[in-house]
Amino acid sequence: MNIPYGKQNVNKSDIDAVVEVLQSDYLTQGPVVPRFEASVSAYTGAKFAVAVNSATSALHLACLALEVGPGDVVWTSPITFVASANCAVYCGAKVDFVDIDPLTYNISIPVLMEKLERSQVSNTLPKVVIVVHLAGQSCDMKRINSLSLKYGFKIIEDASHALGARYLDGHVGNCKYSDITVFSFHPVKMITTGEGGMAVSNNSKLNAIMQRLRSHGITRDHLEMKNISDGPWYYEQIDLGFNYRMTDIQAALGISQLKRLDSFVAKRNKIASNYNKLFEDVEIKTPWNNDNDSYSSYHLYIIRIPKKSKIFNRSQIFETFRSNGIGVNLHYIPIYRQPYYQKFNYNYEDYPEAESYYAEAISIPIFTTITEDQQESISKILTHPIGHQSLF
Repeated sequence: MNIPYGKQNVNKSDIDAVVEVLQSDYLTQGPVVPRFEASVSAYTGAKFAVAVNSATSALHLACLALEVGPGDVVWTSPITFVASANCAVYCGAKVDFVDIDPLTYNISIPVLMEKLERSQVSNTLPKVVIVVHLAGQSCDMKRINSLSLKYGFKIIEDASHALGARYLDGHVGNCKYSDITVFSFHPVKMITTGEGGMAVSNNSKLNAIMQRLRSHGITRDHLEMKNISDGPWYYEQIDLGFNYRMTDIQAALGISQLKRLDSFVAKRNKIASNYNKLFEDVEIKTPWNNDNDSYSSYHLYIIRIPKKSKIFNRSQIFETFRSNGIGVNLHYIPIYRQPYYQKFNYNYEDYPEAESYYAEAISIPIFTTITEDQQESISKILTHPIGHQSLF
């Protein structure tokens, strides 16, 4: 048995789209990247989009566009990939964390409110809060936006897990309640470009900055130039930018994949529903979703093995999955536990829910082509727990 925890879904139309670019005049910096940006913009409802080579690059550009720098503080969730925090450190800012909600595993609104109140008194309010839609379920963006208006911070949505998800009456990424939203197109995400990412916004100034910074800080727009043009060949580097560009090859795959995004997300929800049924009588905690306000893209299906369980042992269960060829994973080790971040002396006791989550969580396989038989094989690991005697 070999069941990965995540897997891309690539069909002939995807392959044909890539081959068409390979046979064209442009492999990179051609017409396909702008078409992909326009497609994602139209899908999410955001006005602008900037395609880049990874979601990490998109997060970095988002922080730079919002002028994050030395002396600033950025808050994010501790239960996320390290890129959600690293992007602020790249800019010279200090990172702090907000504990998670015990149900959604997203940033806890009560904890955020309390932390903001304390920080206002000590004059240490964040410049930016990077919210993470873990596993594909949206954070409570309306309430976070209200807090941003009260306390004066900007919002980046790390929606690397949440392309195709919905919140209230719109798609995640419409930026109705945030300044910038970032997506990932890694192979295990909802759609893939191989590697790749995108930052969307409704602010033309932020968009222009990110467009420029992704390509060495260079502009060919005479309205942005500092000097008089020498001729039609003229360009200027006006910022210290990066080579964060996406290729036309990647964008072609993205455009093709985007056409099937809604069906991918619907399939993931069906798979999650089937897991829920399989685990109805098992002593584990299955994902909770706020169905009144959001529709998850189910990038991950996270179960929790109760630490106090007399039936299950999380480490043994994890090893049993792996030894049976089932690619389970853990999303994520709290960032403050990473050796790089330990030097900043975070107090683990400040994050009791993140610590509890870390002691219990396992991500089990979810991808669009997983079969019901494979799901049943996965469930048997939990319905026949280690330690139960079967011979008498």
